Amino acid sequence: MESFNQIFLPISKDLTTLNSNLTKMVGAKHPVLHAAAEHLFNAGGKRIRPAIVLLVAQATNKHDNLLTEHKRLAEITEIIHTASLVHDDVVDDCETRRGVTTVHNTFNTKVAVLAGDFMFAQSSWYLANLNNVEVVKTISKVITDFAEGEIRQGLTNFDHTISINDYTEKSFYKTASLIAASCKGAAMLSEQNLDVQNIFYTYGKHIGLAFQIIDDILDLTGVNESLGKPSGSDLKNGNITAPIIFAAEELPNLKLLINREFESSDDINKAINIIQQTQGIEKAKDLAKEHIQASLQALKRAEPSNAVQSLRLLSEYIIQRIY
Repeated sequence: MESFNQIFLPISKDLTTLNSNLTKMVGAKHPVLHAAAEHLFNAGGKRIRPAIVLLVAQATNKHDNLLTEHKRLAEITEIIHTASLVHDDVVDDCETRRGVTTVHNTFNTKVAVLAGDFMFAQSSWYLANLNNVEVVKTISKVITDFAEGEIRQGLTNFDHTISINDYTEKSFYKTASLIAASCKGAAMLSEQNLDVQNIFYTYGKHIGLAFQIIDDILDLTGVNESLGKPSGSDLKNGNITAPIIFAAEELPNLKLLINREFESSDDINKAINIIQQTQGIEKAKDLAKEHIQASLQALKRAEPSNAVQSLRLLSEYIIQRIY
């Protein structure tokens, strides 16, 4: 299996530049916001989203050349993603993210909410400066989608009646929308026609959905390092994910624990044990695989190139996280 760094070899220089640019871009006049930004961007994270944007840019632009606007779009994508994580952590009351204390725990909730708002505002400003109305329309919708996803999640907490379709829709808003839109945006900046834009939009959408399902599986099976946040946190927060939905269909007594919001101290452990007795995790893995296959299917319609090959390897790399 290719390593992460090998997959991103064609854009490794650009990713290094991206890292130093991110802190500068968010480096606000206010020292607390600056500290919050530094704190976030130094916390690592694999930068998968901007890497995908840069690869799509290479795949769609002549001679693999990247425009300044492509690089800026990759940076904007990571800022939007990071802003959403800051808000997510406040909503879910996570104590750590990527092994680092979360912004609201390091500073306070007010600062975390404002830091997230500030990053969304910064990303909008940089987006407007791309001077491409179509790209602005495509990417700005993502910020609305994030809010939609969070609200939907909040309204369905501890609701065991949600279906896989509801879950997929919510996952689209929360994760896949950004990846899909930024892939399409990269193709737009390369002045590709709608067909090509849609190939990469489809790729991004399915990669994003697979990504979310895999994260949700790891929340139940993984160790903290691979997750970036404490395991079991979805259950505790009443966030009903694919493996939980599948498991509850098989062993309905899981629904009783969800219904009483895991009020007994042992309820979370009981729930995890029930899930492990079912095919819930396997079915969720199959669902993730279907989305990975759909992403690879989309790439078959793209013109072959090294960058497209890297995108293909990335799809295969992502699914390996659960095996």
